Amino acid sequence: MKRSFLLAATLFAAGAPLAQTLRFDTDATGRPPVGWTCGVTGRGSPRWTVEADASAPSPPNVLIQSGSGTFPWCVRSDAVITDGFVEVKFKPMKGREDQAGGVVWRWKDGDRYYVARANALENNVSLYWTEGGARKTLKYVDAPVSAYAWHTLRVEFKGTRILVLLDGKTAIDIEDNHIAGPGAVGVWTKADSITAFDDFSFGMTTKP
Repeated sequence: MKRSFLLAATLFAAGAPLAQTLRFDTDATGRPPVGWTCGVTGRGSPRWTVEADASAPSPPNVLIQSGSGTFPWCVRSDAVITDGFVEVKFKPMKGREDQAGGVVWRWKDGDRYYVARANALENNVSLYWTEGGARKTLKYVDAPVSAYAWHTLRVEFKGTRILVLLDGKTAIDIEDNHIAGPGAVGVWTKADSITAFDDFSFGMTTKP
């Protein structure tokens, strides 16, 4: 956690952070949340809906992906960030092929963005960039990811620096320049993962 605080101080040293947290509690259940755009990279029929969940970190509602697709995503397209952070609480629930929960940033469209994800079937954390609809691996590391339990996935990014944290612990710290400039932020799953998300937070740095 100390590493995260040090990088956060660096990220926001140039100006005041603008941040907010979305909890889905005022959205109608059974449909996607207002202000979000949902889809899939590749093929499939993802289903993103707000649903009640008594175990939610901030009850009563969560966002759930219960369909399937190559790489389902749901982004807050009006949250355009170049440098800053994105964080979400997620609960892997089901999936025979995958049980993944992730976040995306610098999302240009459904075929170009960064994604970090944690997987309960593989017990690891991975970092990718997606270009032309193809996911390309930057790094992955072993990490404990329990199914049916809430976890926190956070990414801090500035310039080419990317820091990925799972449950407050640094998992990946890397430099990469594949995707630059502003883009949207959001959440992501893979294949047949049924995953719940709550307390989606994001922030940006503004220069004085």
